[in-house]
Amino acid sequence: MMLNLTEVAGVGIKRKHLATCHCASVQLELDLPVGLVDVRRCDCSLCRRRGAIVASVPLAGITIIKGGDVLGLYQFNTKTAKHYFCTKCGIYTHHQRRSNPAQFAFNVACLEGINPLKIPQVHTYDGEHHPADR
Repeated sequence: MMLNLTEVAGVGIKRKHLATCHCASVQLELDLPVGLVDVRRCDCSLCRRRGAIVASVPLAGITIIKGGDVLGLYQFNTKTAKHYFCTKCGIYTHHQRRSNPAQFAFNVACLEGINPLKIPQVHTYDGEHHPADR
């Protein structure tokens, strides 16, 4: 199921939407011409622990405006995915996907003015049984 949203609880998703970590040391501009695409959770070992709701953009869909120097990188298992987080406040901001390395997934909770907990019926991907792990 692919869930696309142009609005969350009455708040419009802007074509160019600002995303920040908790302390605002990291600021990203996301290009979201059709809103949030492929909104989901994942149940892989990392995603289960961080609990984020994510959506996807092409690699060119994220521009780091501020804080590239404070972004930390975490990789595990196949080391294909690149998970980025703020080293000051610890918030996961985005990652280059393992299942589609031509895309970033981003933490919807980092979008200014958007509460991802108000998104109904968010699908959970089966990351626990990822095909690359077989």
